[in-house]
Amino acid sequence: MLRTTPFHPRTAPLVQGQAWRRWAGYSVASAYELVHDREYAAVRNAAALFDVSPLHKYLISGRDAARLLDRMVTRDLTKCAVGQVMYTPWCDARGKVVDDGTISRLSDRVFRLTSAEPNLRWLSMNGAGMEVAIEEVSERLGALALQGPLSRTILQQLTPADLGALKYFRFIETTLRDIPVAISRTGYTGDLGYEIWVDAARAVPLWDALVEAGMPYGITPAGIWALDLARIEAGLVMLDVDYHSAHHALIEAQTSSPLELSLDWTVSWTKGPFNGQRPLRAEKARGPAWRFVGLAVDWGSLEGLYGEVGLPPQLPTVAWRTSTPVYKDGRQIGYASSGCWSPLLKQYLALAHLQAPHFGAGTSVEMEVTVEHRRRRARATVHAGPFFDPERKRT
Repeated sequence: MLRTTPFHPRTAPLVQGQAWRRWAGYSVASAYELVHDREYAAVRNAAALFDVSPLHKYLISGRDAARLLDRMVTRDLTKCAVGQVMYTPWCDARGKVVDDGTISRLSDRVFRLTSAEPNLRWLSMNGAGMEVAIEEVSERLGALALQGPLSRTILQQLTPADLGALKYFRFIETTLRDIPVAISRTGYTGDLGYEIWVDAARAVPLWDALVEAGMPYGITPAGIWALDLARIEAGLVMLDVDYHSAHHALIEAQTSSPLELSLDWTVSWTKGPFNGQRPLRAEKARGPAWRFVGLAVDWGSLEGLYGEVGLPPQLPTVAWRTSTPVYKDGRQIGYASSGCWSPLLKQYLALAHLQAPHFGAGTSVEMEVTVEHRRRRARATVHAGPFFDPERKRT
């Protein structure tokens, strides 16, 4: 039976079309309204409120807490200061990604790790023989993501903390209308935004406070459909959509390294030993065989394919999550794993895995599209980095 999040008493009555989705054993809203257009618009123009409580959450504490995490993940945890958040993948011994998430340093010997999949067993295996306590707090801790250009303005109405001084990927412990919370300047939309962590017992009052304060600023509860559009525009990878966990892959070809996922920047090449270090160093030396990139589909090409059958282009209203072949000079060179029509950028976008040497920015390729039940190919251009990366996200 699917569980419900601590915010369910408030979110459930808002889901007009009963569009629910399974996420880590929880039932969450795909969209609150019958279409998700207004929810997406709030992300980019006002503030959208996402319930992200299904994230798996772990407290790692003790003398060897930092040692355990530093040995497990690819980032250099010795450089993570108290009050800092680090995004990182972690790998198996072959250098293939098991999962990715964030690590927050709550104090000198206490960390909070979030992940998409259960990682308690993996943490325990890596911590064998160390002086460390690993506690799953997923059900005890509710989480909301307030994302959009007015998110700071709304939060500042409720807290005595100076959010203007909170840097990107940092967090503070404070109160929102006397409710104890931790606020991190993080998110999954590629925009200015915050994630708010609260004891599950105080979840409903927190929701009420945010909605009340945010109403004059256009705050809008938003679901997974809107989040999917935003994260594709931001070029953010998603587990079980854009890559498989090395623990669940059935064959070697289904696994990915951080370099193949274009996460080179998360790998510290100078720190001490960590899982997958040797294979990753060898891969760096020879160059990755694959890269995770963006594709911008050429509008004229797409329009022409539909025009041949007398139709205007048929655009997806919801982001798709299917494997779609990508070609170069008539040969398949990779596949797109997710894509969407970007309402903001007015462009058809996709995220794709391409083989060397075809993943350089500006490379012309073709992506398969289905036009009136026939498989055709539309021209596209390889795009490195996020499609949407506003300055307000960091400043």
